[in-house]
Amino acid sequence: MTDTPTQLFLGGAWVDAADGAVMPVDDPATGEILAHVADAGPKDARLAEEAAVQAQEEWARTAPRARSEILRRAYEIIVERTDALARLMTSEMGKPLAEARGEVAYAAEFFRWFSEEAVRIDGGHGVLPDGRNRMLLSRRPVGPCLLITPWNFPLAMGTRKIGPAIAAGCTMVLKPAPQTPLSSLALAAILKEAGLPDGVLNVVTTSRAGEVCEPLLRGGRIRKLSFTGSTAVGRLLLAQCADTVVRTSMELGGNAPFVVFDDANLDAAVDGAMVAKMRNMGEACTAANRFFVHRSVAGEFADRLARRMGALVVGPGLDDGVDVGPLIDAAGRAKVEELVADAVERGARVLVGGTTPDGPGCFYPPTVLTDVSPDSRLMGTEIFGPVAAVLTFDDEDEVVRRANDTPWGLVGYVFTEGLDRALRVSERLEVGMVGLNTGLVSNPAAPFGGVKQSGLGREGGRVGIEEFLEYQYVALPTG
Repeated sequence: MTDTPTQLFLGGAWVDAADGAVMPVDDPATGEILAHVADAGPKDARLAEEAAVQAQEEWARTAPRARSEILRRAYEIIVERTDALARLMTSEMGKPLAEARGEVAYAAEFFRWFSEEAVRIDGGHGVLPDGRNRMLLSRRPVGPCLLITPWNFPLAMGTRKIGPAIAAGCTMVLKPAPQTPLSSLALAAILKEAGLPDGVLNVVTTSRAGEVCEPLLRGGRIRKLSFTGSTAVGRLLLAQCADTVVRTSMELGGNAPFVVFDDANLDAAVDGAMVAKMRNMGEACTAANRFFVHRSVAGEFADRLARRMGALVVGPGLDDGVDVGPLIDAAGRAKVEELVADAVERGARVLVGGTTPDGPGCFYPPTVLTDVSPDSRLMGTEIFGPVAAVLTFDDEDEVVRRANDTPWGLVGYVFTEGLDRALRVSERLEVGMVGLNTGLVSNPAAPFGGVKQSGLGREGGRVGIEEFLEYQYVALPTG
């Protein structure tokens, strides 16, 4: 921990908050304080914005190959320091060390992917319909960006936003979640080491998000917001962006359906359920929230899932052999406890888990519920914990209707051996992504994002850089 920066990163320099404020970073496995980091206020936000604005013009003129090489060097540094970054992430966020190593690899891949996209930004040329004019199209960076990242994937959510911004030629102010600032500060140090010019990336760690972010969004100099977080906060930020028409991309909440048909391979379905539910202790927007299982196989599926969930080892993420770490904080655990209690009160049966352990840390056991009432609160709430709620269905039309009966539409999972049904149901689901006979959809090469109240725009894939670029059209008369 001693090598990790704890100050703000403004204009290429590590500085204390203007008012000297600091905030603690807790270990969710023990409740102990890992470190104190600078707690930025409005003055610090203005300094970060000023640094980004001042650096924008020169950075936009930087050769695409130079931007590409910076990202490539940063990718290589991240890979070289996988173990140190994974331990840092586990310490501040709680996920088991093996998962943290997986996230480091995932995070690094965004830098490698966008290092390749940086040199593929193109435009166009064409003859306009009147035949007397030509059209010249060019792409240019949208300008200074505000990037707001969540705590559940503290390294990967940073690289998923920073990578395309750098590749496109945008400068940035990054505000990480207050629970997990250390991974973002370590990432800033890596980018500085990789040769990123001063002012291109500025990091403000803060417990005062409203005081820091709202003036930037309303001030007129930030031209792009990229946010990952809850739908409730996303709505608030959209309203703040309206005054100056800030371009936005948002990856918001999810309420993912996991549909198992009667012809599904149950081994594959249970394997997929373990990934879709238990990745990151269930603290993921892509986590399967509502398990709809055909009545003819529901009992067997639930029993198999309960056996697998019950065999998982719960404990501090840094300990050997641990499969499930703590939830992020006491509030997160209390929410899960309340959702399970409400479901049980409405008739749900607990197959495994469901009881909070004694002792320090924010632990909650992997839990499987059956006979869940559709009126249970957890059916309409993003659980963000290791709880699988199993419901039954009888026919395709019914399950599609129930799966779509939510304001969210990020991801859905479908398990069936029938090709026609697989394609038909995938197309009918109102989601931005579908896991077809798989519980994992995230990949840097694929466009990530949702529909309805799950967000705007896409991250990753070939379209990921589009969110940070504008078109300019030049009319060229030829006679």
